[in-house]
Amino acid sequence: MNEPDWDAWTPTERAALCFVVKEGRILLIHKKRGLGKGKVNGPGGRIEKGESARQAAVRETREEVGLTPAGLTESGEVRFQFVDGYALHVTVFTAQDAEGTLTRTEEADPFWVDVALIPYDDMWADDRHWLPWMLEGRPFTGRFHYDGDRMLSGRVEPRR
Repeated sequence: MNEPDWDAWTPTERAALCFVVKEGRILLIHKKRGLGKGKVNGPGGRIEKGESARQAAVRETREEVGLTPAGLTESGEVRFQFVDGYALHVTVFTAQDAEGTLTRTEEADPFWVDVALIPYDDMWADDRHWLPWMLEGRPFTGRFHYDGDRMLSGRVEPRR
């Protein structure tokens, strides 16, 4: 498969992810439906019309795990191109804390894990490339090419 022309790339959809990182632990979810069903990820989802990426990150975290993130920081962005034509732009946020009661939902089973024990083997293949940048507070841009669940190519660079 040919590498996407990232300079001419345009997303089909936009989404946001929110990772709550507190006291050496990170909040993750077992995704129960939609893109990435069966994988571990952070809370998040598609940005709705008229909504900012930040607003989507807060809303999706509330809907998926019952928590309202606090101390939200934009950490980076990830571009995904799938061979079937789907193109997704994801804005990644970190939160220093969250309020509410952690809750299982129809979309997600949430859990806390030590950052040293992040289950990368259960996540999208690209996560092991950019998640460490996020955890180190290094702004990043990631570009990844997929055929279904299989990563064909990818890279992470400092965000400009």
